[in-house]
This record gives sequence, structure tokens and C-alpha cells, in this order.
Amino acid sequence: MSKPPLNAVIVTIGLLILLEGLAGIFYGGQYRSFPAAFSITGLKVGTTPLGVSRFDVFVVAAVLVTTLALGAAFRYTTAGLRMRAAAFNASIARLSGIRVARVLTVGWALAGLLGALAGLLVSPSTFLYPNSMDTIFVFGFTAAVIGGLDSAVGAVVGGLLLGIVLSYVGGYVHSGSDLTALVAFGILIVVLMIRPGGLFSATQVRQV
Repeated sequence: MSKPPLNAVIVTIGLLILLEGLAGIFYGGQYRSFPAAFSITGLKVGTTPLGVSRFDVFVVAAVLVTTLALGAAFRYTTAGLRMRAAAFNASIARLSGIRVARVLTVGWALAGLLGALAGLLVSPSTFLYPNSMDTIFVFGFTAAVIGGLDSAVGAVVGGLLLGIVLSYVGGYVHSGSDLTALVAFGILIVVLMIRPGGLFSATQVRQV
């Protein structure tokens, strides 16, 4: 009960590395294609291409629905409120009768479910191999830090801003993935230096 929360993060990263290694042993490290749920052919209005496909529309809709459902669950359901309480202050939550260990376990399971959904949505756009999600993990963490780790809306806005910047860098400045990762790290460092809590972090005011 008194173990630091960072222990769970370190154990999770260790399990990720172990599972990636096992996947490479059993399935090989070669690149594989992953089928999309819908057509990836670009849509057109008459003869004008829109630059998006049915699968792109499905991804946007799935992310939007998942985000709204998650936000509503955290704000209006008992389980969501308990998760927020356990995340913000485990000691007070425990004194309030909340089983913090069980709530955190459910939270990690929910995070794993959402991570699996993200993998299903992004894999058709990239090649699938044991370490294919590592860069995406870094980008996701950077987006969350930019928006604010304690703000769901900030995480969404941070993800959109980071996606636009990286798309511009990859499409117009340089086509290599190394530069986009470098730019993401640069943005992360700047945000941590200027506003460590994120651009949309909640401001806590204490009255003495």
C-alpha cells in the first residue's frame, strides 16, 4: 500500500519490453500489413478528392465517441469519480472508504483496453511489427504532457496540436521519421520548461 506509484509504471514498461521480445521470438521481427476495417481508398465529391478515406472517417468517429464516453464516465459515474479521487490523492480517497488498489487496477485495465483500441486504429496506417507502437507511445505521452496530465480536454487538444505540427514537419519540411520524433521531443522539453503542468493544467487555489 505504501509503494510509490512509479513502481507500477516501471513494472508496466518492463512487461511491455518482455512481451515485445516474446512477440519477436514467436512471430519474427519482419514488417506485416494489417487489414483496415473499411476501405482506404480516398473519398471524392464529384471529381474533387477529399484526401480522406472511409477508414479515416471511422477512426475519427471511434476516437470521438471513445473520448466523449470516457469523459462522461469520469464526470458522472461513481466508478469514474473514484478513479479520479484515487489518482489525485490516494490517501484521502482511502480515508473516504475507496479501495484504492482495486480502483487503480481497474484504471490500468481500462488504459490497456484503450491502448488496444488505439493499436487497432493505427496499425492499418503503418506496418505492424513487435516494436511498432513504441514511437506512438512517446507521441501519446508528449501530447498528454502538452495538454496537461490532469486535463482530459487538454490531452485531446494537445494531441491535435502535436499531430498538426508533426504532419507539417513530416509532409513539408522533411519526410524522415527521425526528424518528427526529434521535433516531438523538442516540443516536450519547451513545454516542460515553460509550463510543466501542461497548457491546460488545472490551477489549484488554496485558501489559508
